[in-house]
Parts: sequence; C-alpha cells; structure tokens
Amino acid sequence: MGEGLWWLLGLAALGYLSGSWLGALWVCRLAGVADPRRVGSGNPGFSNVLRVHGRRLALATLLLDAFKGMPVLWLGMAAGLEPWAQGVVGLAVLLGHSYPPWHRFRGGKAVASAFGVLLVLTPWVALCCAALWGLLAWRVRTAAVASLASAGIAPLASLWLAPDYVLVVMAFTGLVLLRHLLNIRRLKMGGEHSL
Repeated sequence: MGEGLWWLLGLAALGYLSGSWLGALWVCRLAGVADPRRVGSGNPGFSNVLRVHGRRLALATLLLDAFKGMPVLWLGMAAGLEPWAQGVVGLAVLLGHSYPPWHRFRGGKAVASAFGVLLVLTPWVALCCAALWGLLAWRVRTAAVASLASAGIAPLASLWLAPDYVLVVMAFTGLVLLRHLLNIRRLKMGGEHSL
C-alpha cells in the first residue's frame, strides 16, 4: 500500500476513536446528573441532554461532540488529503459517535458531530444547516424534525457552496437519516419527543 493510503487509514482509525468519545456521558458524569442513556429518550446527545438536564449541559455536550473530530480532520487537510479522503475521515468520526465500541456500539445520532465535521470541511454548508436547525427547533419544538430537515438540505447546500464535497455530504446525510429511523417512525405516529 502507498504512503497516502496508510495516512488515510491511520487518520480514519483516529477519527473513529475520537468520535467514539461521547460528550454527553462525560458532561453528565462531571455534573453529577443522571446518565442520558437512562432518562428521556435514552439518546446520549445534545437534544436529550437539553430536554432532561437543561441548556448549560446541552451546550457543553454540543461543543464537545462538535469539536472532537476537528483535530483529526485538520491533520488530514494538512496532509493534503483530497476531498473524498477527508470525507472518509469525517465519516469515521460520525461512525465512532454512532457506534462506539466502549458502549456496546450504542451511541448518538451524530447530528452535533456532523456539524463539527462540516464546519471544518464545508463551513458555509454547516452554518446554513445550523441556521435551519435552530429555526425549526424554535418553531416546531422537535429536534428530530430539525435534524432531518437540516440533514436533507445539506447536499443541496453543498451543490451550491462546496461542490467538491457533494458526495461526502451525501454520505453524512445518509448516516444521519439512518440513525433517525426510529424518530421517523415516531413522527409518523405522533409520538416524537418535544424539546
């Protein structure tokens, strides 16, 4: 294998490991509050922490989950990885967050982590998606609706703002939608959790 492929595999492995560190668990442990996997929706992520523990801990969770994949992505960019290869590293971060080996492969929905990855790779796409998420969360009061709409708009935004990353963003969107299948079922039945 060529040196570039070894770099990519190493960074992807590092991305997976960094992604598997769940911010919500550490924030809640340090604050001495209930494990988010045992309360509310049971999801170890920003939205559930917001619902059950409030804005301060939710913001800390969001920042940690968004930031944790950034260093490895910066390394990949500094190493001169092409957009598709940067996307592989970013996807590894999201897979680590969604399927962490230390927690029986039961992680979060990858929305905050996807925001952090997009903020490095396609900052304007990330900001557009964040603005839409915030607007919908405020108006509809349902994190799943805001997350699904933001994920859905990301490939369209990347066509306009970051065309080199369209396929990468589509892969991220696919994972986020996959992680929200249960939420989609609950939305159809009118039983989705409100913020």
